[in-house]
Amino acid sequence: MSGSRKLSDAAPKVENLRQLVEYQDKAVVSRMLVKNAGGSVTLFAFDGGEGLSEHTAPFDALVIGVEGAADIPLGGVVHRVAEGETLLMPANVPHAVSPVGRFKMLLVMIRGEKPD
Repeated sequence: MSGSRKLSDAAPKVENLRQLVEYQDKAVVSRMLVKNAGGSVTLFAFDGGEGLSEHTAPFDALVIGVEGAADIPLGGVVHRVAEGETLLMPANVPHAVSPVGRFKMLLVMIRGEKPD
């Protein structure tokens, strides 16, 4: 994670998501913007050829495309997410991120209460 200051620690101001994280050669860069008991908001920058292998998460997550595009296999179905588009990923469903060139995304993890 580049920088240790979270946006929530600073005075409120308008920020440009594209400028909050920079691409790095052959790397995936992330920057945590918010983290609390309700969940987290993390900005990612994927260099071309980089991605995230298949995994699951214990909470629902919302992917928001910021720049470029990526194929996101979710439960066996591939979804293409581009700038300005969003995809809800339900908890415990296998998914991966395979960018098409360079890609920036905002990931909102939602820590909901577990149903009885």
